[in-house]
Amino acid sequence: MAREYTLQRPTTTGASGINFAEELNDQQLAAVSSPPGPVLVIAGAGSGKTRTLTYRVAYLLDKGIEPRNILLLTFTNKAAKEMLERVRALVPRDVSEMWGGTFHSVGNRILRRHAEEIGFTKSFSIMDRDDQKSLMNTVISGCEIDTSTRRFPKPDVLISIFSLIENTGVALEDLLEERYPYFEEWREDIARVEGRYRKKKRQINSMDFDDLLVLTLRLLQQNEELRRLYQKRFQYVMVDEFQDTNQVQSELVNLLVGEHQSLMVVGDDAQSIYSWRGADMENILSFPERYPEARVYRIEKNYRSVPEILELSNAAIKANHHRFEKDLQAAREGGAMMPALVPLEDPNAQAQFVAQRILELRDEGVELEEMAVLYRAHHQSMTLQMELRNRGIPFQITSGLRFFEQAHIKDVAAFMRFVTNRRDEVSFKRMVNLLPGIGGKNADKLWRGWAATTHATSEEPPACFSDILDDLPVPGKSVSHWEQLGHTLDELVTEEGFARPSEMIFSGLEGVYDEVMRESFDNYDNRRSDLEELMNYADRFDDILECLGQLSLMSAVDGDPSGSKAELDKEQVILSSVHQAKGLEWKVVFVISLTDGMFPNGRVLDADDEYMLEEERRLFYVAITRAKDELYLTYPQINPKSYTGDVIQRPSRFLDDCPQELMEEWQVAGEW
Repeated sequence: MAREYTLQRPTTTGASGINFAEELNDQQLAAVSSPPGPVLVIAGAGSGKTRTLTYRVAYLLDKGIEPRNILLLTFTNKAAKEMLERVRALVPRDVSEMWGGTFHSVGNRILRRHAEEIGFTKSFSIMDRDDQKSLMNTVISGCEIDTSTRRFPKPDVLISIFSLIENTGVALEDLLEERYPYFEEWREDIARVEGRYRKKKRQINSMDFDDLLVLTLRLLQQNEELRRLYQKRFQYVMVDEFQDTNQVQSELVNLLVGEHQSLMVVGDDAQSIYSWRGADMENILSFPERYPEARVYRIEKNYRSVPEILELSNAAIKANHHRFEKDLQAAREGGAMMPALVPLEDPNAQAQFVAQRILELRDEGVELEEMAVLYRAHHQSMTLQMELRNRGIPFQITSGLRFFEQAHIKDVAAFMRFVTNRRDEVSFKRMVNLLPGIGGKNADKLWRGWAATTHATSEEPPACFSDILDDLPVPGKSVSHWEQLGHTLDELVTEEGFARPSEMIFSGLEGVYDEVMRESFDNYDNRRSDLEELMNYADRFDDILECLGQLSLMSAVDGDPSGSKAELDKEQVILSSVHQAKGLEWKVVFVISLTDGMFPNGRVLDADDEYMLEEERRLFYVAITRAKDELYLTYPQINPKSYTGDVIQRPSRFLDDCPQELMEEWQVAGEW
């Protein structure tokens, strides 16, 4: 008969010495000191969410829980590093055995130990985006898909499609119908590529980032022994930003918790803004139903914003029906300026107002890096970028490349550059490389063929590009696209000379480039909006050479006060989409282009979907809660369109949710 022997918990030394009651407010303390079991912490914007999580770890360690029995899951490496550093600063003991990191890093750690269980070796490679694209090209080539008459989705787009399928569980057929209806004709071929891509990854012992989650989940679902091993180890599981979890992450957390259910999830349903990449807000809303014994704590004291901004924030989000009730309370004193509502004549006037106010605030002692301009979509910053550059105000863009440096802007500009300068080899090759079946070698041959014609060096454009291009040999799969290119170039020239710049952009877009964008970019709608904004910008020019000169100046870095030299200077205004701004804060925030169709997004309004509209409102809520001291809400009353004329804009319906007495309307006068 086996002898029974019991392991005693070792005596812990080096207790933190933290007086939790003194260092935390009552709401934080209640969450931090919660007894074992499921816990949901609804932490409002600026309420000290990270502080609550790190003190919870310290509290558990003080109670004798071993570091190895704690798992802390976050969404970014930066957040994981910050939390672990804070824990080490709070607790004077070795916490190296505590597992803390992103979902992907923890998945990698588990798979490195048990990869053989699912058909890989422990030395499996993790593919980055470029690796995925290379492998996808190999797979597509092996599938022998006929693309001679139709454009097949590029690897970048396929990667995004497959990622959404993995992380949401939605069927390919349903995903294509909802997000990529223009690829429906390729559905069977896409499904074939997906199957071979999965098989190929296993053959070459490689995983992509989605596999680090999906295969970890599959491993624990299929292997009960391993599942119980990790459930026993991780007696306390904590998850940050739980509102951003997708289906796979939520299931993985449920499996790791097991029967002990000592799970604390922290998040804010009002800041759930990532459904487009697979996040499911229902994971946090339904938590009390999935864990009936769960305690729910609300942390509502805000340490970031003045009361005037918080009152507006609370009012703005109340219009949403699918949410947890909470009411942010300011820890700071009131008396600051009320949020400003600033209607302006058009986008140019809006840009001038923001730029002038930035300069005034800097003169009042607010540093440029303490100011941010937020917008719903990247293209909405174009006019402002030009205004800041003209005034010599340095800025940093966190929502993407500077407008005129983006690939799709340069692609369309190549059509205009080549037509006006037939010796422009760079623009010619950039343009023809957009066509199916034409690579680097073919582009070289075509350029030599073009350069040999008299039209290449002529100061006058040819009467008909099509006739000349038709004489140049192209691969069979490129013929129809080559012919269309010729017709498009013909449209850029008129009997009087060149078409107007805005008309040239429109012809290039509709004739050739719209199809290129659909098959090349997973954010087609955003890029289309960018080019429509470029058309509006170009409409101010009659002379194409002047327009192209300005485009070059705006994209140049050398000598540009908003370019690389400014990036060496810490003091810069931040330009950011709201999605990129989540988790950040500034003393002064401008939220611009608050009109229906711009914020909320026009596609959301067209869809007439309540859940989509509520996510847009949460995005608005995130935007206004970034401000500490001053908040400016601006919108142009007229939006000049190059093809439809001036459009009168309706102020954003989100402003209707904000009581007038909580805002001060500014009447801006001046000549634009």
